[in-house]
Amino acid sequence: MSRWITLIIATLLASTLASTVSASRVEDFVLIDQNGRAHELYYHKNASAVVLVAQGNGCAAVDSTVEQLKALRTQYADKGVQFLMINSSADQDRAAIRAEAQAKGIDFAILDDSTQLIGEGLNLTTAGEVLVINPKSWDLAYRGDISKAGDALAAVIAGKAPAVAQAATKGCAVELSANDADHSQISYSKTIAPILLEKCAACHAPGGIGPWAMTDYNMVRGFAPMIREVVRTKRMPPWHADPTIGTWKHDKSLSIAQTRDLIHWIEAGAPRGEGEDVLATQPVQYVQWPLGEPDLVINVPAFEVPATGVVDYQFPEVANPLDHDVWVTAATVVPGERPVVHHVLMGSIEQDATQREGVFDNYIIGYAPGNESALMPTGTGVLVKKGGKFLIQMHYTTSGKAAVDNTQVGLYFSDEPPQNYLRNQVVLSPRIQIQPHDPAHVEQAYVEFYDDAQIHSLVAHSHYRGIASDFVLHYPDGSEETILSVPNYDFNWQQTYEFVEPKNVPAGSKLVHRTRYDNSANNPNNPDPGRTVPWGLQSWDEMLYGNVSFSWVNESSDNPIHDNGKADTAQFIGFMDKDMDGKLVWEELPERMQKGLVQYFKMVDQNGDGGLDLNEFMFLNKMRAQQQQQGAGAR
Repeated sequence: MSRWITLIIATLLASTLASTVSASRVEDFVLIDQNGRAHELYYHKNASAVVLVAQGNGCAAVDSTVEQLKALRTQYADKGVQFLMINSSADQDRAAIRAEAQAKGIDFAILDDSTQLIGEGLNLTTAGEVLVINPKSWDLAYRGDISKAGDALAAVIAGKAPAVAQAATKGCAVELSANDADHSQISYSKTIAPILLEKCAACHAPGGIGPWAMTDYNMVRGFAPMIREVVRTKRMPPWHADPTIGTWKHDKSLSIAQTRDLIHWIEAGAPRGEGEDVLATQPVQYVQWPLGEPDLVINVPAFEVPATGVVDYQFPEVANPLDHDVWVTAATVVPGERPVVHHVLMGSIEQDATQREGVFDNYIIGYAPGNESALMPTGTGVLVKKGGKFLIQMHYTTSGKAAVDNTQVGLYFSDEPPQNYLRNQVVLSPRIQIQPHDPAHVEQAYVEFYDDAQIHSLVAHSHYRGIASDFVLHYPDGSEETILSVPNYDFNWQQTYEFVEPKNVPAGSKLVHRTRYDNSANNPNNPDPGRTVPWGLQSWDEMLYGNVSFSWVNESSDNPIHDNGKADTAQFIGFMDKDMDGKLVWEELPERMQKGLVQYFKMVDQNGDGGLDLNEFMFLNKMRAQQQQQGAGAR
């Protein structure tokens, strides 16, 4: 698309800026509730009505409204009405809202409007006020006291206009901090452009992955309505970690203050004002190798991607050209044809390894849009020995246009061995089964850390039906800690969340990975809500897949004390162990394993607790290896 055409489109978009806020139509938004679950208003497009109530801690009017709201919920239980609450009080954070809900017995989702932007858009002034919204048009059918909300709700369900569309509400004031501010005075030069330069321009650069380039004020102004929409619905910036959990490197999210300034500036008409336009004077340029020239470039064999149809996963191999061992400390993937390259996984196998399709001895990098480069944590690296092969997993998707992909992977080496190995593990379950039309199916698995470790980064992965994921550490003392929550998972962005400070994990801890799936028709990404969905590589199937990068505390680069065999066994136990007690009882074992253990189960169960734990499985593996050696010797 030429720059002139882009500018014309941008100008047309700009002409709609003044009408982005409608007095009657309720615009879409995404907010997180008191329990960390994300809610999108327009998800409820098939509801008969949406009832949204302004909530405020310590407000007697809210307490009274909640009881009447519960009665309405019971009355309309079979009518498909969605009931939600929203807290737009700047001085009440999510923890305080959750405590209030628990103390007052509020079992409705209370959406935390931490920026107050949604409350402003809805013109909320009073805690206890009830809004009845018609999802057929997203018009606000009624606002006011709960006493008249029932009549309004009945009218909306019947397809009629309420007799009373507005009524006075007695309650507690909702203090919106922006009410008295002049947003036209927000400086594009000093405030807005620096935010965009920091958080957006790296992707929205000429040649970058963004669909348009933030080259100057005119481009930003033209796309301002779109920016407002994608920020309100949390589609941009592409960073989906719960901001109240964990502190992350390379955090792409907007702060509360940045979000307010950006949206308020757009709603004020996106004024240019005075001052430098840093987007124009300090442009971000696309760089093929953002980490510098690689020490080794791996050219993935060219692949012809058809215009339409399904492309099976590809597993090309490239012989390792190096005649010496190297420590990889960084990598970058450069897709040849971005529109057709969904993701890339890359690692190596050693010369004498038994190859398993798509399984690496040494995992190096995973690419997806927004996740092009990997810098190993300081003091760690991945050892690639001379010889062997580099293995690549390529997931291609057709784009309507035939293409030839020539992806490249750049590797960066350390001059000296790092202090420790960067290890990689996947918490997964190939046994998942998601029932048709289930809007909230949950799957989970775990991996046990059998020695002290430090977790460096986490990746939550699922497909079209995945909507939320988390990682929870279960410590040996019985306590639990959520270390990453992704309440608004987006399949289009596979983010690596790297801790600012590694998470210390004592031996015996279990890392539990959970994903919630929406297999209903309400999920706009769902290809077939009537299907029972199994594990599978292709995106119409599903995955429970949590990638973990870590180091063993008692290991070092010159003293490797752990092998992949024990890690693989821990992974197996983690998805077979239904009650998550750290052992597999007879009923939890797969049928094939039961047949082989009929005579040996009690012998392998060395502690006699009726199940096989990790150490007992390792004993079993050792016993089987000895039997195989004896059998080979006998032949």
